[in-house]
Amino acid sequence: MLENVVEFFKNLPDKICVQCGDKIEEQSECYSNNCDKCNSL
Repeated sequence: MLENVVEFFKNLPDKICVQCGDKIEEQSECYSNNCDKCNSL
């Protein structure tokens, strides 16, 4: 059962910034929708 949970999180798609479209370099399950560059504007 634990293996299925680990595989689920490994297979989550990359998060994409809603403003610029760049990949967010964070964990995919985080709540932020903007990259660090767009957050600092």
